[in-house]
Amino acid sequence: MNRFAMVLLVALFGVGPVGAQTAPGYNDYPTAARADYVFACMAVNGRTQDALQRCSCSIDVIASVLPYDDYVSAEAVLRLRNTAGERYVLFRDSQPANVIVAELRRAQAEAEILCF
Repeated sequence: MNRFAMVLLVALFGVGPVGAQTAPGYNDYPTAARADYVFACMAVNGRTQDALQRCSCSIDVIASVLPYDDYVSAEAVLRLRNTAGERYVLFRDSQPANVIVAELRRAQAEAEILCF
């Protein structure tokens, strides 16, 4: 099932393919990484029970789409891109870095659609 069909099913009926949350790699995100994401998300979206639910949903969707190693790499690239200096130009103009960040952005967009 392609991503668009999955997003559409979840958005319309609140269901996804059987076993979607047990896909290989789904649980490879450490609890601390998930908690860190949820805390940061709640800081931006309000410290409410609703924000907790939505932010938890968001990291679960990201984890179902993007392996943890790719998530860590994309986060590192984004942090390095925000750092000034000549050394970090490689992370701004690198095609592999652009690809990994684009994958994270796609996962975040899917999480936004499904959870917020």
